[in-house]
Amino acid sequence: RNLTDGILRGRYRETREQAKLLTPGEVYAYTIDLWSTSNVFKAGHRIRVEIASSNFPRFDRNPQTGEASAEAGRLEPALQHVFHDETRPSHVVLPIIPR
Repeated sequence: RNLTDGILRGRYRETREQAKLLTPGEVYAYTIDLWSTSNVFKAGHRIRVEIASSNFPRFDRNPQTGEASAEAGRLEPALQHVFHDETRPSHVVLPIIPR
């Protein structure tokens, strides 16, 4: 089961006030807020991070065309690549609150 989820439309990766379309083949860094939540992970527990281009109907569809969602006449599939090498590291920040 999911503890929480977050969403970030790529065109608003820098600021929510100014859309900036992505360039195909370019690598971008994203910070996705998972909102405030709390859970105790005991020894042996595992954590899964799921990356997807959609969570419809929870969030509105993204046509992946640069068009506004309400005006989009077609939908394009999206691909995500999570890099985790020396030059493009990925990480998840999990704050620890002392008991």
